Amino acid sequence: MSHANARLTVHGRLLLVERVVDRCRPVSHVAAELGVSRQCAHRWVRRYREEGVAGLSDRSSRPHRCPRRTPYHIEAAIVALRRTQRRGQDWIGAELGVPARTVSSVLRRHQMPYLRQCDPLTGADIRASKTTAVRYERHHPGELIHMDVKKIGRIPDGGGWKAHGRQMGKTSLQKRARIGFDYVHSAVDDHSRMAYSEILDDEKGPTCAAFLTRAADYFTAQGMPNIERVITDNHFSYRRSHDVAAVIAHLGAKHIFIKPHCPWQNGKVERYNRTLQTEWAYRQVFDSNNERSAALAPWLEHYNHQRRHSAIGNQPPISRLSSTS
Repeated sequence: MSHANARLTVHGRLLLVERVVDRCRPVSHVAAELGVSRQCAHRWVRRYREEGVAGLSDRSSRPHRCPRRTPYHIEAAIVALRRTQRRGQDWIGAELGVPARTVSSVLRRHQMPYLRQCDPLTGADIRASKTTAVRYERHHPGELIHMDVKKIGRIPDGGGWKAHGRQMGKTSLQKRARIGFDYVHSAVDDHSRMAYSEILDDEKGPTCAAFLTRAADYFTAQGMPNIERVITDNHFSYRRSHDVAAVIAHLGAKHIFIKPHCPWQNGKVERYNRTLQTEWAYRQVFDSNNERSAALAPWLEHYNHQRRHSAIGNQPPISRLSSTS
């Protein structure tokens, strides 16, 4: 297991130095591919050249000395007072002559539970954490459909900067050339994670309504029952469009809006958008926008019928529809 603060595993560091040292590629390009800064990439390359493969192993980030750290006997006294007296940092700090913030840091370092989580009589930790390992999900397919639009930049003919480097777009003529955006409309079923996506020219109300109609037809063809609810953000093309409202009414569904500035409430499709980027849009270098657009349908077929989804027991989304059809 890699260091908790490391962005790359040992294997990732080996890939980095191989591409920089053996293939003589620019450090900045390789760093961008692997999602690290240039400074981080230079550090691993330097360690490899000085120490070889052994230099790529994890090292502790703990400093060699901490002259201002609270002495161990004071830390022990803080923990002991918390356990016996069950008092807060202000009281403990006044008793020991230690700042309250220092007491709080020591208690967190020793993973002492908050007083609000403890039984006032015994001090035992009795409250469950708000964090849960069980994700919410609807009980059956079609009960809730998440819907959203992801805007991505189009690729110029011949390829963009990913194909030719950052020198693309430096000339004044190239900077003024606006290639625009693709609007990737997506709908994801909450229960099965079955997804449907299309690349369209805009995100206006009629466009969103037509997409939802086709998405509903696709889900029906895959064996999904009627759509009961559709959840979206508060974009005007969803909230104010009569076309979208008419389609949802025709489906016999209810339109649900997320709370403003709370995108996690539409989290299924937001997470799908990230997968869409990493596994389709930015997975490989495309020489044209049409080439990338043509790759969407095969990837979507793979996503729904073959790709294992960790949230549904490492099975593809179609597995949850096959049992209901």
